Amino acid sequence: QVQLVESGGGLVQAGGSLRLSCAASGRTFRNYAMDWFRQAPGKERKFVAAINWSGSGTYYADSVKGRFTISRDNAKNTVYLQMNSLKPEDTAVYYCAAGLSTAARDMAYWGKGTLVTVSS
Repeated sequence: QVQLVESGGGLVQAGGSLRLSCAASGRTFRNYAMDWFRQAPGKERKFVAAINWSGSGTYYADSVKGRFTISRDNAKNTVYLQMNSLKPEDTAVYYCAAGLSTAARDMAYWGKGTLVTVSS
C-alpha cells in the first residue's frame, strides 16, 4: 500500500502561483511513477502532469504546458506541482496518484485531493 496526502491548495488570484505537494508513505516511493490529475466542479477527472520514478521524464497536458512543473524528491518521498500563471479554468480539486508507469490507467494509489480556487 501507498498512502498519499496532498497539500498546498488554496485561493489565489488569476496570474498567481501555488505549489502543491504530495507526501507518500508506505511502499518504496522511488519505485513509483507519480501523476497529478484534477477535477473541476461538474466535470470528469483529467490528467495534468506525470513524472517517472527517477524524475528524468515529465509529461504535461497541453492546457498546462509551460505553466506547470512537476518534480519529485525521492529522499523526502514527495512529489510537487508548481503552478504559475494560474487561470480561473485551473480551479479544481487536484489529486496525486502513484503507479508503476506514468500512464493514467496504471495509477494504483490515489490521494484525497486538495482544492485550488483561482479567482478572476
